[in-house]
Amino acid sequence: MFFQHIYDKSLAQASYFIGCQKSGVAAVIDAKRDVDTYIEIAKQNNMKITHIFETHIHADFLAGSRELAALTGADMYLSDEGGEGWEYEFPHKGVKDKDVIKLGNLLFEILHTPGHTPESISLLLTDTPASMEPVMLFTGDFVFVGDVGRPDLLEKAAGMKGTQEIGAKQMYDSIKKFDALSDFIQVWPGHGAGSACGKSLGSVPSTTVGYEKARNWAFQYDKDEKGFIKYLLTDQPEPPKYFAKMKTLNKTERPLLTSVPKLKQLSAAELKEAIAKGIKVIDARAKADFAAGFIPGSINIEGNNSFATWAGWFLNYEEQFILLADESQLDDLTRKLMRVGLDNIYGYIPSTNSWLESGGNLEKAKVITLSEFKPLLKDKDLEIIDVRNATEFNAGHIAGAKHVFVGTILDNLDKISKDKKVVIHCQSGARAAIAYSLLAKKGYKNVSNYSGGMSEWINEGNSIVS
Repeated sequence: MFFQHIYDKSLAQASYFIGCQKSGVAAVIDAKRDVDTYIEIAKQNNMKITHIFETHIHADFLAGSRELAALTGADMYLSDEGGEGWEYEFPHKGVKDKDVIKLGNLLFEILHTPGHTPESISLLLTDTPASMEPVMLFTGDFVFVGDVGRPDLLEKAAGMKGTQEIGAKQMYDSIKKFDALSDFIQVWPGHGAGSACGKSLGSVPSTTVGYEKARNWAFQYDKDEKGFIKYLLTDQPEPPKYFAKMKTLNKTERPLLTSVPKLKQLSAAELKEAIAKGIKVIDARAKADFAAGFIPGSINIEGNNSFATWAGWFLNYEEQFILLADESQLDDLTRKLMRVGLDNIYGYIPSTNSWLESGGNLEKAKVITLSEFKPLLKDKDLEIIDVRNATEFNAGHIAGAKHVFVGTILDNLDKISKDKKVVIHCQSGARAAIAYSLLAKKGYKNVSNYSGGMSEWINEGNSIVS
């Protein structure tokens, strides 16, 4: 058997390439959308991709199953569980609980494991030349290292009221299937630490059934369904805004993108015209570079591992946008964007020079240090805006701070004064830089960004409240 774990750090998302070396055939599980990765693996190992699996209709990324099928001719084996409303609406081979799919000498048994979503399945792999006992379980968003999939996304992200309690009860029942499996079976989940599909995912890539039975919190509630449901639904992170769109795009027909797009570099005149039309500029530079001089109205989202997630909060799928990024970053950033379906890129500019050449001016961000921030605390009219998520804020914040999560800041501008002095901060600066750029775009002139954030505040021995 050939096995390769492919991990996208930007979305903390895992996919898998499994092959039967004797037969020269292979399967891919939960493919990301830039599928050239899998085609190259197949080429290097003289294998043909014939099977494509998905564990469920994903919310956090746009699955590349259809792109991969179009390029390889492989069959897609997708869940036919979940009932009405949970059907994939494009041609595929449907699978149900206890079905067995053969791949050369390998066997994949389908386990229906609802909870995260009603149609979720796990794949139990047996390598028959080695043993007739299953050796691996691919769980998708069912069981993670140290956690289980959250059932509240359908309600919070997709607006499907009343589904989170139902999903939590289904998850409680599903883990009994997991509990019945042999302890030695390896567990390969769909996500790792940093994913918004759970609240306490471990950072190691895999685990075993036995280890999770012993250490995963979910298996400590075997006689307490109500306690399990309460814990599972408490303190889950805010689901990114784009999750709702992913649910639709992953189950319905859509245009395919079978290669990574090459972006057009815009001239000064083209840039000026595009901005005049209201096309957004996403500035992917480091926050310090942005602060030193930025195009008015541009949004600063650093081109790091969180780039696509934050872009999904502030871009919709109908509007075009411009990237400000060094040419060396383009392939990486374009891949990150296409993995969440943000393909509508008008073009790019490598620096702010094009804007200056068109006659535009740059603005500078008001960034303050801890020594500058502390004297401001004596001002009774000062507003401190903490843009971290709710769990972080509740765990500890600066006395008097107001919580406005960066992801929903544009929906809560009424909570931020345009007349008083305002200081915003996050944990270490990146989210506050996003928030600052959004507020500047909305005409706020009274905002300063305490760049050190809670990390520096606490490290310097300052007090917090919770």
